[in-house]
Amino acid sequence: MSSGTRIVSLGHYQPARVLTNADLEEMVETSDEWIRSRVGIATRRIAGPDETVDEMATAAAEKALASSGLTAAQIDLVIVATCTALDRSPTMSARVAARLGLGSPALLDVNVACAGFTHALALADHAIRAESATNALVIGVEKLSDFTDWTDRSTCVLVGDGAGAAVVSASEQAGIGPVTWGSVPQMASAVRIEVERDEDGAPRRAGGARFAQDGQSVYRWATTQLPEIARRACERSGLTPADLAAVVFHQANLRIIEPLAAKLGAVNAVVAKDVVESGNTSAASIPLALAKLVERGEIPSGGPALLFGFGGNLSYAGQVVRCP
Repeated sequence: MSSGTRIVSLGHYQPARVLTNADLEEMVETSDEWIRSRVGIATRRIAGPDETVDEMATAAAEKALASSGLTAAQIDLVIVATCTALDRSPTMSARVAARLGLGSPALLDVNVACAGFTHALALADHAIRAESATNALVIGVEKLSDFTDWTDRSTCVLVGDGAGAAVVSASEQAGIGPVTWGSVPQMASAVRIEVERDEDGAPRRAGGARFAQDGQSVYRWATTQLPEIARRACERSGLTPADLAAVVFHQANLRIIEPLAAKLGAVNAVVAKDVVESGNTSAASIPLALAKLVERGEIPSGGPALLFGFGGNLSYAGQVVRCP
């Protein structure tokens, strides 16, 4: 068995179109002040109508693979975390593998919404340490704009599109700590992308599923319950929050991220706040934010970073990683 795994490299991708708060003022009854005061978002990236989930995932993966020193043929596991795939099959992982020209990797899509990437990272870590794989490509990608009601100011101000990817490989020393994960299934509907149906089971709205949430329920759960769970993720890696070089929470809402960071007590850590410029990109948010921090040199190589995803299903998953 491998004694550990590590993140070798990272990559990210965002669409070209920037949607500002001023743009949203022209679309729905809202204002820059209202948006910033409630969620802290200034801009977000929105994919074009013909820009697909697998295209964005591939763009991020290409960057991660190019920086890894590995060839496409050496990737033997691809895990894509997404909740916005329009098709059930082929999977996004299959489409990405085909676009990259990979050989015959194991392929897996994971739908745990906003906690998708940290779940996928844990699965890759487990597979490599069990010698079921050697080099994995782990991707978080979303096109939330496909499922957004642009007349609902409570949700349309939140969403963004994008992708982040990591190459994970076997390592003599553990560079990915044990995962702490779980859920509150009784509150799963607090964040949802589902088709609304009438009493007879017929869809209420043409065009399929829409993103919706009970924002106050999510806020209370995240700010009261998650700090202790995040601390446990640190403890499982033998660290305290004060030892962290960075904290990368799911980029849900700045008004959730800031209280979480304060209650965690990571006093020496850089706290990712990519939500301000990218919005909420669900499963893409953690690898997107982490890749940017590493690219800008804000986290030293080998520095410990807590990655902590939470949201849809009221699922959560977190682990401490050593940055490439």
